[in-house]
Amino acid sequence: MLCPVCKESMIVLELNEIEIDFCTGCRGIWLDAGELELMFDTEDQRQKLIDSLHEDPDNPEQKYKCPICSRRMVKVHIVDKKEILIDKCKKDHGLWFDKGELKTVIEFGSKEENKIVNLLKDMFENRMSGSD
Repeated sequence: MLCPVCKESMIVLELNEIEIDFCTGCRGIWLDAGELELMFDTEDQRQKLIDSLHEDPDNPEQKYKCPICSRRMVKVHIVDKKEILIDKCKKDHGLWFDKGELKTVIEFGSKEENKIVNLLKDMFENRMSGSD
């Protein structure tokens, strides 16, 4: 699968039995539909996140193409965290997270220590935090 941002081939990584597509170029992450929800421990956490997604069709940020269907994705805010803007396939193929966004989204949706956040920290250490 090619990265929607830099068009590099992405590598498949497994995080706690969830496959993610990771771009070694821009360090973005693609999650297929339903995979984000699997990263949360409880149904309440999953529902909180799903309910918080809000499409921003007028956002001027560049719209990337879905790596599965090649259609332009929509920009989606996480309502409580307006600064988090992710890309969502209009046909629900999945979600694109720029560098560091997935970790922030999981921290938002999970009040207690989350095993996926810990795995992301272990795997990407400083790379996910914004420093190179």
